[in-house]
Amino acid sequence: MPPDLRAAIVQDAADGRVLMLAWMDAEAEQRTRESGEAWFWSRSRGRLWRKGETSGNTLAVEEIREDCDGDALLLRVHPAGPVCHTGARSCFAPALWRTISERAIERPEGSYVASLLDAGVPRCAQKLGEEAVEATVAAVAGDRDALVAEAADVVFHLYVLLKASGVELAEVEDELGRRASG
Repeated sequence: MPPDLRAAIVQDAADGRVLMLAWMDAEAEQRTRESGEAWFWSRSRGRLWRKGETSGNTLAVEEIREDCDGDALLLRVHPAGPVCHTGARSCFAPALWRTISERAIERPEGSYVASLLDAGVPRCAQKLGEEAVEATVAAVAGDRDALVAEAADVVFHLYVLLKASGVELAEVEDELGRRASG
């Protein structure tokens, strides 16, 4: 690992959402400033890498700011596609969303998520509908424990349906934000 790595917080310049945390050494910072695209130090690979060099999902850097004592950077960027290796817009998505996204990419044998995704949107929508009915029945019956369990099933199956439909969770969060401010 090179000396003097600094944390680089990557933020969407358009809406302020934090997209990822990476590490920069002096050379990564210099290449970023010169090229206008984000470069980082990969601790796992032990080398410099340009974000998007394999995925094509680059980060056009609008601004670089240093924190007050110079040990961290904030990169305000315009992303070209999802930032996270899971295909999510941000690496800071909820754990469940990250897991579903990883299953969608890896399609591990025996995975319930992979089997639903393989069955397609109609099956995912059917499962969400079934779980919503079960949550409704539990609520009407006043069965709090069952409602908690069924609500978890609703959220889980909603996430799977979103993934199957090609909708990012961040899009739903953005819509809720628009509604809250409107």
